[in-house]
Amino acid sequence: MKRDASSILLLGLLLAGCTVGPDFHTPSAPDATGWTREPVPAATASAAGPGGGVQTFATAEHAPRAWWTQFGSAELNTLVDQALSASPTLDSARAKLVEARENYNAQAGATNFPAVDLKLNGTRQKIDLAAFGITQVPNPPPFTLYNASVSVSYVFDLFGANRRALEATLAHVDYQAYEMEAARLTVAANVVSTAIRRASLQRQIEITRQVADTQARQLTIMQARLAAGGVAEIDVRSQRTLVAQTRASLPPLETQRDAADHQLAILLGVAPSSTQFAAPLDTLSLDTLHLPDTVALTVPSTLARERPDIRAAEALLHEASANVGVATANLFPQISLSASIGSERTHIEDVVSGLNIWNVGLGLTQPLFHGGELRAKKRASQAAYEAAFADYRQTVLQALQQVADSLQALQNDAVELQARDDAARDAQANAAIAQTRYKAGGVSEFALIDTQRQALQTMLDRTRAQADRLADTAALYQSLGGATLPGAEPPAASEQTPDHTAPAR
Repeated sequence: MKRDASSILLLGLLLAGCTVGPDFHTPSAPDATGWTREPVPAATASAAGPGGGVQTFATAEHAPRAWWTQFGSAELNTLVDQALSASPTLDSARAKLVEARENYNAQAGATNFPAVDLKLNGTRQKIDLAAFGITQVPNPPPFTLYNASVSVSYVFDLFGANRRALEATLAHVDYQAYEMEAARLTVAANVVSTAIRRASLQRQIEITRQVADTQARQLTIMQARLAAGGVAEIDVRSQRTLVAQTRASLPPLETQRDAADHQLAILLGVAPSSTQFAAPLDTLSLDTLHLPDTVALTVPSTLARERPDIRAAEALLHEASANVGVATANLFPQISLSASIGSERTHIEDVVSGLNIWNVGLGLTQPLFHGGELRAKKRASQAAYEAAFADYRQTVLQALQQVADSLQALQNDAVELQARDDAARDAQANAAIAQTRYKAGGVSEFALIDTQRQALQTMLDRTRAQADRLADTAALYQSLGGATLPGAEPPAASEQTPDHTAPAR
């Protein structure tokens, strides 16, 4: 008998270690060896003016942490640090992560340990003996029955349904951790790109005002010539139209600048009317932003391990894989154990005098017929896994595209800035020559002002190209993902083996 009991216990332990369903394995990293069809050049083109330095690309093991500091602006660092500490978006992501962890803790406690409950109750009763066929004995008066008991219940996880469900919940914790990291990366990138756009718009507004002033000066000269009969009225009206068009372009630029201010305020966790960060915003300009000379480039396989949105998609894939195991285990028997011990008395003072009731129960449930429900749920979970895997692949491909787009944009930005800078320098040289000739009486004031207007126009074009180069550098850093940002909580996921295994059918 003792041997039989030992055998049954051993069998129970072996069954308790059985977990049906697929074991999750991290999908294989992208097998691409480069980012674009053509090899990435070692360096970009260069220009002589601000923001026109050569950018080189160096292979790195990891994408840089706190990449915004490479722009060399204390004002920008202040804005990003404030956003990372006060953004409502990050507060929401942080709370969701805590919620996911506590849900896991609750489920782990309910799964790994038996439930123990203390019950206390009192019931007022009256018994009709005639209902039991006893007619010769008078009915007893109403009485109160007091009960105090402790009950224990536990479900044996023979085929791993609970363990798979717990695995799915832990994978969701991982998902929320990576979502928080992705939110931090996005907030930082949004602050940087918005600050660059704001600085560019401010410069464009200043130059456009200067252009409008030079055109107005030309209009004044033409009006004087019209009065003297030196020019036709149509020429004066054309110049007046040009001045009006230039001035009309200022309000849209100011609207965009103000919208950038408002967006930055929201990112920083303050109201748009707040002046708390007016000083760093007014100080920040395109020329105070240093273009990173060397950009660290990882390889595509590293991108899949470091970019948080890819890791989040991987966590969802893990969750879907575990749900397949849950649906599979639900097809198999479930054994539960319950026990209770207590005291039941008619006088409350006697409840603590001793134990007089107990029960022990062992139950087995084997699904036999559920109208195809359980197998349909298994097939649905497998389809959900396939969808999650397709979503994961799509996330990886989009990440590769974003890096490739940013790299190509940086190459083209450098070439455009070089051309814009050449044009601006030629226009400034023409304006200097015209100034010399004007002093010598060789050209009219109108011609001098026109060369100054052309120089301002080329500076306006150069400003846009300079801002594009800075913004696309920030976009490249964001697309690479990078390691955990400062202050971010580390993901809860444990690293898996590097092969992808589809769910067993």
